[in-house]
Amino acid sequence: MPTIRMKDVTLYYVEMGQGEPLLLLHGLGSSTEDWPMQMEVFAQQYRVIAVDMRGHGRSTKPPGPYSIPMFAADMVALLQVLQIPSAHILGISLGGMIAFQLAVSYPQMVKSLIIVNSVPAMVVRGFGDRWQLWQRLAIVELMGMRRMGEYLAPRLFPKSEQAEMRQEIIERWAKNDKTAYLAATRSFVGWDVTDHLAGINCPTLVISAEEDYWPLAEKEAYTALIPKVRLLVVEDSRHATPIDQPEVFNTAVLDFLSSVP
Repeated sequence: MPTIRMKDVTLYYVEMGQGEPLLLLHGLGSSTEDWPMQMEVFAQQYRVIAVDMRGHGRSTKPPGPYSIPMFAADMVALLQVLQIPSAHILGISLGGMIAFQLAVSYPQMVKSLIIVNSVPAMVVRGFGDRWQLWQRLAIVELMGMRRMGEYLAPRLFPKSEQAEMRQEIIERWAKNDKTAYLAATRSFVGWDVTDHLAGINCPTLVISAEEDYWPLAEKEAYTALIPKVRLLVVEDSRHATPIDQPEVFNTAVLDFLSSVP
């Protein structure tokens, strides 16, 4: 099992293919299992590395608190151990936030940036934001990880033909460590790199599902701040675009990467 030991955490990762490195960063409560329909496709042209963040999957789960800069520093350490000076970075949801942090704090290590259904800030601004955060934390605290999976599954995969996907999400979420999941959830509360977006000079692709949690208008507002950016809207997709629209997603990513100098 490929792992990298650091001061306070051991990270599990999988690697496939050859070529320019492409680092895949999963979402909250997920793992390298986020990418079943991407790894082999991308590995035909790239050296693909997927990693379990601290507190997730087969990586160790040290006590919190966690933070987005901490997750980003973990990824820098991973790339350094693998002797990768710079990589294409692709992140979904929480992984997208970590990707933003990498581009802001370690620009020399980011060859290009692909942000999927994510945002550059999670500032709690009103009652609606506070209610959504409290609701998610309360579900986990009071009812456990399986109940959180049952809450998320129909929101990610609402169609009748997606029953198998819903069940898989429930089973995967049930395996999460409750304490680590809560620490990861709290890691992005109050985090904000919006003021630094104008300084991101690498080619950037922002992919937004048509029915993502975060409104398209929010993505349009922040992409307007990034110099070398494209915004792609994927129709008939929700938050888990790599799974519910894999062919569209894979084509968009590969087309973008082929355009990066």
